[in-house]
Amino acid sequence: MFDSKFIDRIWQKANIVNNYNPDIWRKDFAGAWIRRDQYGVESKYGWVIDHLKPISLGGTDDFNNLCPMHIQNNRMKSNNYPEFTSVVTAEGDTNIEKVQSWLIRQ
Repeated sequence: MFDSKFIDRIWQKANIVNNYNPDIWRKDFAGAWIRRDQYGVESKYGWVIDHLKPISLGGTDDFNNLCPMHIQNNRMKSNNYPEFTSVVTAEGDTNIEKVQSWLIRQ
């Protein structure tokens, strides 16, 4: 669906963490570790490109509507908008399960 250059642009939106190589490691909005080479992979550090406002609710593939998201957070978010829940964040250098609620301000 997205070409490698576009995937790299979305990766750049993830949060950089001091003392970690940003070409390999970053965090999503909920603080979950994601690893660049795990794009689209079902794994502890897997991530996908999420539509903040889902296509089914009128969202688009516009760059501003897309963000990198841990694969489990993406599943939990589903088509919920503007309120949704995430289930993965990090404690130190390890991902942990933690339910958090979010509201996208329009």
